[in-house]
Amino acid sequence: MQIHFLVNTFGQDLLQRYGEKIHKLTLHGAFTCPNRDGTLGKGGCTFCNVASFADETTQQLSIREQLTARKGEIVRAQRYLAYFQAYTSTYAEVAYLKKMYEEALQVADMVGLCVGTRPDCVPDAVLDLLSNYQQQGLEIWLELGLQSAHADTLKRINRGHDYQAYVDAVERARARNLKICTHLIIGLPGEGLAECLDTLQQVVATGTDGIKLHPLHIVEGSTMAKAWRAGRLNALTQTEYVAIAAEMIRHTPPEVVFHRVTASARRPTLLAPDWCEGRWSVMIEMDRYLKQHGGQGSALGRAFQFPS
Repeated sequence: MQIHFLVNTFGQDLLQRYGEKIHKLTLHGAFTCPNRDGTLGKGGCTFCNVASFADETTQQLSIREQLTARKGEIVRAQRYLAYFQAYTSTYAEVAYLKKMYEEALQVADMVGLCVGTRPDCVPDAVLDLLSNYQQQGLEIWLELGLQSAHADTLKRINRGHDYQAYVDAVERARARNLKICTHLIIGLPGEGLAECLDTLQQVVATGTDGIKLHPLHIVEGSTMAKAWRAGRLNALTQTEYVAIAAEMIRHTPPEVVFHRVTASARRPTLLAPDWCEGRWSVMIEMDRYLKQHGGQGSALGRAFQFPS
């Protein structure tokens, strides 16, 4: 499968710049979230159960122990990025963050950090810390969970911030030359292709170096799980997801790097859709779609029409 020739993927980008495969190793830093600890709310975003994408048991291990274990599982790479993934990985005092980040960077063969967080949780002091690492020659990515640019959607999913918070975070990060990867969810309630393309257009206009696409997972322990069980929420089909994701890719400038074009979750945490249990069938269908209709950037500057 040659999808990386049709999409500017993160793996291919790293390979071109480093001359070898660089693998991301996911970490659980035992962080929390202002949308869960009572600062903004206690229920979290309506789609959220962090166990759907992060192993909660790993937070019992130190950062060094987690990375050492992850490295032992990887045979196709010799150098790595430490990815602070779970919850809001900038939501702590700067001294604590510095300790966590540097514990990761001190592990052998680390080339840098990817830090996942919310747009409303990146104060200047945190950006300065990340910028300092970048100035030392490390690969640093600030991953901002936006999900949607639409005010109604952000309110509906109890996100706790607006699009302006994202704009503000991006502007301050870009002023420090930090690389930004924006997370977007396809399939949120009330959103279809038009809304997803509008979000994409706004994100690109604001300025982002990377994009990560996720299908909406309905997972156990989330508020959305109750709506799904009550029949008030429908999950996207795989064909619907592929069409929307592929059209977003086709409307994205070629220089923007896609860190991910789909994602999976594990049962029993995953409730729906069933196809989210694996990635390869989605990748194959997306590869077929892009080969037929054109790869990344091929639809830029055109009035949108769904390919026949």
